[in-house]
Order: sequence, then C-alpha cells, then structure tokens
Amino acid sequence: MPAAGWSDRGKVEWYTKRIGGLGARLAGEQMVAEVLPPRPRRVLDLGCGDGRLAALVLSLRPSVEHLVAIDCSPPMLEMASKRFASDPRVEPRSCDLRDPLTSLGRFDLVVSGFALHHLEDDRKRSLFAEVAAQLDAPGAFVNLDVVASATAELHARFLEAIGRTADDPEDRPAGIGDQLRWMRDAGFSNVDCLWRWRGFALLVGEGRGGGSVSPD
Repeated sequence: MPAAGWSDRGKVEWYTKRIGGLGARLAGEQMVAEVLPPRPRRVLDLGCGDGRLAALVLSLRPSVEHLVAIDCSPPMLEMASKRFASDPRVEPRSCDLRDPLTSLGRFDLVVSGFALHHLEDDRKRSLFAEVAAQLDAPGAFVNLDVVASATAELHARFLEAIGRTADDPEDRPAGIGDQLRWMRDAGFSNVDCLWRWRGFALLVGEGRGGGSVSPD
C-alpha cells in the first residue's frame, strides 16, 4: 500500500482500483443493502471516497431527495463529483471528519464506508454523539468499517487475506465492543454488529426516535 496520505492521487487511484475486487468488502456492502431503512429522504455519507457507497444507497432507495457526501481528500471528492455530475440530489462537499458535523444539517440516514477507522477513538465517540443528535425520527446510522482484531496474529491474518503486508499509517481501528458501547452512550438504540468478516464489520444503530434498520 502506498504510504502517502489520502490527498495523494496515486494512493487514491491504487485504492479505488482494488476495492471492487475484494470479495469480503462486496459481502459487507450486500449487508448494507439489507439493513437500509425503507424510505430515507435526507442522507449523509461520512468519508464518501469516490461515491461508491452513496451510489449503492441511491440505487436501492429512490426515496432519497438529498444526499450530502463529505470527504477531505481532493482526489476522492473529484471522483465523487464526476460520478454524480448529472444527479442533482447529490452534494459532494469538502469536510474533515475530525471537525464537528453540526453545520451539515439534519438527516434520517447516515452511512459510512471504511472511513471512521482513520479517526482517533475520542473523535469516534464525539462523532457518534453528533450523528445521533442530527438524526430525525426515524433515523439510522449504518457504518461499514475496519475494526480491530482481537490479537496481533489475527490482525496479520486479516491483512494477508486482503492482500496487504502492512497497515495504512493513518489507520486507527477500534474494537467492536468499544464502538457499540460508544454508540449506546451517544443515544442510539438497537445497537448491534450485524455482520463481520475478520477485520471488517457492519455496525448499526437506530436514532432516538426509534427508527428501524430492518429490511423493508
């Protein structure tokens, strides 16, 4: 894996070319499809990358009227903007996940795909609280991400399974148990890990209004 940061075009191109071939990631995205709420209107995608997850949501939920896709990587945002150039529902926006989300407005679905593990644990906790506070009822938070393995040996096996020999220098994955607890502390209900494959997991929670993350 290139050691450069996510503003480096070479690293971004390397990453986006390989993700479509990761079977485990595709399986995780299939689980996302199964747990999306039935009729979301306003959606926020945290760390949208090239827009892959946002495109999945839009293809499955025609009820979406506005989707805000945020990222701090200029090459990623450029790719997302090109992907959605003809879709007026999508608003790509430059935003660093380390900064507060409160200015982005209110949503009834917040999704994230392989982005939040780049944040320090304290920021993960505060971000969960911000998401919970900005969800209208009913609302759902759906986070497909990299999570910490139980042991260093298991982590090494995970890296080998996805074709890598080392971590990205920016990775800060947290354990599933910790993240589920932080989500509950933030005010989410029906918090759970609905899918896991080695170091990939799908964590979901319902907003304070009691929305559903069950299939339609």
